[in-house]
Amino acid sequence: MAGWYELSKSSDGQFRFVLKDGTGDTLLTSELYKARSSAEQGVASVQANSLLDERYERKTASNGKAFFNLKAANHQVIGTSQMYATEAAREADIARVKAEGASKTVKEKT
Repeated sequence: MAGWYELSKSSDGQFRFVLKDGTGDTLLTSELYKARSSAEQGVASVQANSLLDERYERKTASNGKAFFNLKAANHQVIGTSQMYATEAAREADIARVKAEGASKTVKEKT
């Protein structure tokens, strides 16, 4: 099963998307957007940028856990990963985002 984007509305009326893999695991989470159209543009940005290795900012949190940000060409963060115990786990999920990011499937979460 291929990955998909899940678009949802928060309790305060803002929108966010997550990129999920074929098993439903979350790979990437967006910021909150005031407008649905902005969240949809974020999905399009992931679709356009996810294959480009230079768009991944590999980071280490203050607690020592690895994570990454996917950035657009203008250096704005499009989405952020979960925290990983190892750099190898982070790299594995970057590979998964590259594989699933081009998905055109967007599901509504209500």
